[in-house]
Amino acid sequence: MRPATAVVADLITGISPFDDLERHHITTTLDWLGSTDDIFRRAKPGIPSPHLAVYMVMVDPEARGVYLGQHRLAGLHLPMGGHVEADEHPLDAARREVGEELGIEAEFDVVGQQPLLLTSGTVGSTPRHTDISLWYVIHGIRARQYTLDPGEFDGGRWWDLDPYGLPATDPHLPRFLRKLDSILLPETRR
Repeated sequence: MRPATAVVADLITGISPFDDLERHHITTTLDWLGSTDDIFRRAKPGIPSPHLAVYMVMVDPEARGVYLGQHRLAGLHLPMGGHVEADEHPLDAARREVGEELGIEAEFDVVGQQPLLLTSGTVGSTPRHTDISLWYVIHGIRARQYTLDPGEFDGGRWWDLDPYGLPATDPHLPRFLRKLDSILLPETRR
């Protein structure tokens, strides 16, 4: 196993599964990592399949908000995200994507610098392939409006941190929000 693949395997091993689906995604992803070092996207949209991606979900835990952008290609309201480049650490990919898509420096002070969730699948209208997505949490301020990269997004907005009141989005986002809510400190809950 190449060092970059081993780093990803270690990250995934450190994720505590929230439910049986995440447990399954973790198990199958670790099996995949044990069978190949070809884990980074080489050609759009999906070569190889699967390959690594990251989501950076901006939340304001105090004001109970999640910021989503209207993604042009997917046609869905999504967190910021992108593909992990060859030999790039997923956390570095998350930082890079936040800079590219939001023009800000990511603050990982809600739950730390480890991914909170792991999912397997693809959303939107792109040809079918599998993204192995590591979901990071970044801190935002609900009272602030953020400007998204207009090449990728038709704007964005804050939504309540409620897994049942979301627009059309990644089907795993409600699970992510339930997992996040289960670990937020009691003083941030209302």
